[in-house]
Amino acid sequence: MAIRLKACSRSGAWLPMILSVMVAGCDRPPAPIDNLQLPSPPRPARSPDGRIRYRPAERPVFVASDGSRHPIASLLQVPARMTFGDFRWADRGLGDGPIWMRVDLPRQLISVFRGADEIGTAIIVYGSDGTATPSGSFALLGKERMHRSRAYDADMPYTLWLTHDGVALHASTVERGRATHGCIGLPPDFARQLFAVASRGDRVFVLPAPPNS
Repeated sequence: MAIRLKACSRSGAWLPMILSVMVAGCDRPPAPIDNLQLPSPPRPARSPDGRIRYRPAERPVFVASDGSRHPIASLLQVPARMTFGDFRWADRGLGDGPIWMRVDLPRQLISVFRGADEIGTAIIVYGSDGTATPSGSFALLGKERMHRSRAYDADMPYTLWLTHDGVALHASTVERGRATHGCIGLPPDFARQLFAVASRGDRVFVLPAPPNS
């Protein structure tokens, strides 16, 4: 299900624009939907377990488009530059909490959280050329380990449904110049691990794509 996409390699992050923390992303300003509220200038600490941790009083808060608030206790440390197909997953030794996802279409980045801790991040591809990926707040409608698209005669492994008309997160070829027919394409190994922890009802917040993407 791959078509043309004007894409960018990854350097920077969605938080560094405000926090000066290197995570992953392109050097573009954050979309208006992405509102982080900081109680004081954060001083994140890099820990031996490969995480960037925030003191309780300094935790940033992601305010989603539906008004829900999501404090962030820790982020994954990733290379200063990520490119197509890159991902990181580390979910051991963390507390419990609901799974939620932030999908940044402008930077082609997904961040997966368990409660206040980021457990996974990856470069993605998304819809283009008349099959745009919808933005906004979604609750997962269900999941299928292997779905076969009749419309495009293509497999969609590790499908997590976002909409009733067929938009989903699923494993895909993630490389420069590729896109989906509206879905959010994930690196296959990342998609497999996300599928294992995701459940019906988990929240997914999708920031809008840039114009003419």
